[in-house]
Amino acid sequence: MTVKTNVILNHNEINHKIRRIAFQIYESNVNEKEVVLAGIDKNGYVFAKKLKTVLQKISDITPVLCKVSIDKKHPWQEVKTSIKEEEYKNKSIVLVDDVLNSGTTLIYGVKHFLNVPLKQFKTAVLVNRNHKKYPVKADFKGISLSTSLHEHIDVVLEGRVFSAVLE
Repeated sequence: MTVKTNVILNHNEINHKIRRIAFQIYESNVNEKEVVLAGIDKNGYVFAKKLKTVLQKISDITPVLCKVSIDKKHPWQEVKTSIKEEEYKNKSIVLVDDVLNSGTTLIYGVKHFLNVPLKQFKTAVLVNRNHKKYPVKADFKGISLSTSLHEHIDVVLEGRVFSAVLE
């Protein structure tokens, strides 16, 4: 049996989405000096690094990168961040991931940051799959896609060619 794959975003489209989302983040934080880009480890963090690069080019906001480590099989266990609470307290945060599927990873990521007062909290994803089981939404999204539960989206954001493929 062959697995059918469909490219939903090619390299140029992904770069365009990254740039557009960076502009949206800038617009919603135009009066801020700093914004924390909290990327969920692996692809969410890579996506956050790319957003940081574009934000530095288009604005005078200082983007602060934060790696968020969540056990995706046991997301209720301790969430770890690469920066201390004091470094994001009373700041604007954007929680970044590559794909929003059920919302489980994103909601537990949000929960972690709510231990301290924040100025603003937003979420950004490259692909929104619309299979939510938690009340979490993507404030900034590259593409919304209705998929079946047995399908998988593979996002490649490293190397020479980026892609998002539906398998």
